[in-house]
Amino acid sequence: MASQRISPCPNCDGRDLYRSREVSAGGGHSPNFLPGLLGRFWRAERFRLVVCHDCGLTRFFARREATEQLPTSKKWERC
Repeated sequence: MASQRISPCPNCDGRDLYRSREVSAGGGHSPNFLPGLLGRFWRAERFRLVVCHDCGLTRFFARREATEQLPTSKKWERC
């Protein structure tokens, strides 16, 4: 994530941003927000969240290892 440009906030141009540690993308008894990408039955894929202190915009960033599987995944289609 260090190489991704996350500042300024695309909503309010704020620069007071906070990043989480990696969190689960769900699965099991909760919604799976990254279906078909690297996660396993017992462990869902993970991502980081970035929140703007000024306006509250929250963005989710999938790990690079997961996004590399998007073109071949049957659960995702290109927009």
